[in-house]
Amino acid sequence: MGTSNTHATTICHGVLMKSHAQVAVIGGGIVGCSVLYHLTRLGYRDVILIERSELTAGSTWHAAAGFHSINSDPNVAMLQDYTIKLYRQIEAESGRAIGLHMTGGVTMAGTVERWEWLKASWALFQSMGLTQIQLLTPAQIEALCPIADIRGILGGLYDPNEGHLDPYGATHAFATAAKEHGAEVMLRNRVINLQQRADATWSVVTEQGTCVAQHVVNSAGLWAKQVGLMAGVDLPLVPMEHHYLITEPIPEIANLSRELPIIVDLDRSSYLRQEGQGVLMGTYEPNPRHWNIEGAPWDFGMELIPEDVERIAPELAMGFARYPSVQRAGVKRWVNGAISFTPDGNPLVGPAPGVRNCWLACGVMAGFSQAGGIGRTLAEWIVQGEPRVDAFGVDIARFGSFAANRNYLKATTAQFYSRRFVLSYPNEQLPAGRPLRRSGAHDALNRSGARWGVNWGLEVPLYFAPTDFTETPSHRRSEAHNIVARECQFSREAVGCLDISGFSRYAITGPAARRWLDKVLAAKLPNRGAARLAPMLSHSGRLIGDFTVFNWDDETWWLMGSYHLRCWHLRWMRELLPPEGVNLVDLADTVGGFSIFGPNARALLARLAISDVSKDTFEFFSCRVMDVGMTQAHVARLSITGELGYELNVPVTEQATLYESLVDAGRGLGLTQVGYNAALSLRMEKSVGIWGREFTWAQTPRMCGLDRFIAYDKGPFIGQKAVRLERETAAPRRSLVTIEIDAIDADAVGGEPIWRADQCVGYVTSGAYGYTVSRSLAMAYLDADWAMVGQRLELSIIGERRSCNVIAPSPFDPRGARMRN
Repeated sequence: MGTSNTHATTICHGVLMKSHAQVAVIGGGIVGCSVLYHLTRLGYRDVILIERSELTAGSTWHAAAGFHSINSDPNVAMLQDYTIKLYRQIEAESGRAIGLHMTGGVTMAGTVERWEWLKASWALFQSMGLTQIQLLTPAQIEALCPIADIRGILGGLYDPNEGHLDPYGATHAFATAAKEHGAEVMLRNRVINLQQRADATWSVVTEQGTCVAQHVVNSAGLWAKQVGLMAGVDLPLVPMEHHYLITEPIPEIANLSRELPIIVDLDRSSYLRQEGQGVLMGTYEPNPRHWNIEGAPWDFGMELIPEDVERIAPELAMGFARYPSVQRAGVKRWVNGAISFTPDGNPLVGPAPGVRNCWLACGVMAGFSQAGGIGRTLAEWIVQGEPRVDAFGVDIARFGSFAANRNYLKATTAQFYSRRFVLSYPNEQLPAGRPLRRSGAHDALNRSGARWGVNWGLEVPLYFAPTDFTETPSHRRSEAHNIVARECQFSREAVGCLDISGFSRYAITGPAARRWLDKVLAAKLPNRGAARLAPMLSHSGRLIGDFTVFNWDDETWWLMGSYHLRCWHLRWMRELLPPEGVNLVDLADTVGGFSIFGPNARALLARLAISDVSKDTFEFFSCRVMDVGMTQAHVARLSITGELGYELNVPVTEQATLYESLVDAGRGLGLTQVGYNAALSLRMEKSVGIWGREFTWAQTPRMCGLDRFIAYDKGPFIGQKAVRLERETAAPRRSLVTIEIDAIDADAVGGEPIWRADQCVGYVTSGAYGYTVSRSLAMAYLDADWAMVGQRLELSIIGERRSCNVIAPSPFDPRGARMRN
């Protein structure tokens, strides 16, 4: 193969196209080069990166190239922390200077609410292990950044692990280090087509020939949309314009003895860092602009978009007011570059949906914060079968195909961009892309006063309120507190009714269905007409899901689980399907229903059902198909609220009819419509965990208590060897517990650290006010040494410490007599 040493990285100029490779990485930005490097670190040597132009030609070259470890998602924060720690190593390993400036970074707050939020964020980062982060006084901020006018500033958050670097140098450092381990880099060679072969390998067709690769990685940045479509995948990402300016030298900076930190001004939607003896200042404006939503033109490279200063003038004015010396300096250069955004701002990493051996590492808005972590995560996924960390927050499976709809995509990305520095609240409902999906009973529930949240595009009722009720976003207890209390009271004293359309349902049928389920699920399968809780594990013994499995008649089985995991679970289960004998159908768009629970639930069902539903005839965790009113329903006797309860599943087209039947039959029984806010409180009183909170991809069943549902000694199942080995090892470092908090007007929501003196000994997974027990409750992971009942500790709520103590699980009806009644 012809080569040239014109670049520090040995570059293939296309004399011969590499004919075969283990992995072909498409795109030569910071992310693609990181993926290439990490593949070689894990032993893959026959790998190639193909770039249509030059390394960094896209978003990378014009990036402000700042980095920080702070992220509200703990798993993404860990990716960022790894990335930052990797930079010095990659510089030394490659011999390439990357222009690393570890300046530290300050986020400032100028309102009481923002300052409370920063204090809460500081506490959250302690629970993540980011203990280097500190809270600063205004005077300390001024000492670090003397050019800032700190009038009105209440405080700030300081992270010494923030900084910036040379985007060109860092990208070439990854590429050079990858080449040292055997990788090849091919420039000026556009990929023009991707063709999957019969053996699931890929023909990567380029301008200079075709390479057959076992795997392809889409790291094409601004061109990722087009490359995805080559593989038959429409990706939920879009380029957006982003401005920053670089000033002429500023005398106040020239006279400093050290470099300014990166400064984020939350109140004025701007960020600033030093650039030479001037500054670089950028802004996130409330009226963002999309750019080439179908992807950048192929001939677009190291170019910029004409600046539109008038559009961002209000934000610039606020920035100049914060830094008067910047306003006095001349603008040396405007940069208006395109950056890829996804609906939630996180990247797309992992397997591309619907195709084998096609991988994603694109949609990366914060490349210099995340490139190293993304590269490691994807390389582990490709080489080892799964990443070492919980990667769901960056996995494209967190989105449904609806997210690629151009109108949905434009609305949600604009919302994210415009709110980049806007304060968010746990009870806040954002409008973009809504309403999209609605249950069969949506209109009827709406007439009953439902106030809506959203779950994976589906409108779900949070609570039911009078027409004139308005809820203000807040970090403290909501104005809906008393409304939710009433829903909980009627659920405990009479009967509550909850729309359960927001759960996934999968039907498994066929002659090999039982045998397949026995392999896929770690629990013993239920007998005919029964249900059971069943963990699903990865090959390494980590959790993939927590399901309820229903055996309707020994020929038809259902799995019911988390609605937002539908793409994730379907991808996993479809990979495991045998060539024949098992049929897997996603029912979530065709089946909806209601859960009824409370002491009067049986009486309500008896008024509508033809079948006998008495206690002895329809036992706890039984399931059957029966006529309920005018509908034929799949009914199971179970409930997460700790009450006698039933789940009624019907076709979506019949859900409104079922609702009307329940309302009519519930007269005189105290039937009350219940939303998910009440369900959260009721489950907290029963210490019932859920996915994404108590149970995650990062955990094993023993770590979270789901091991009690595992049939260790049944026939072989996925993850069996790993969980058997785990059972023989020492107990997990942390235990899942229930705690009671001495709260005043705010409850834990999740992520808050738990303290013993100044030592962080755990963190909250879920929190809510327990209306029945009149206590503020939370579930949490605690270090085993402090997880005993009665242990007194402290917990941070909105940044303020409150006393708490570990209590026995299920503070309401701990023996579970009510749901078995």
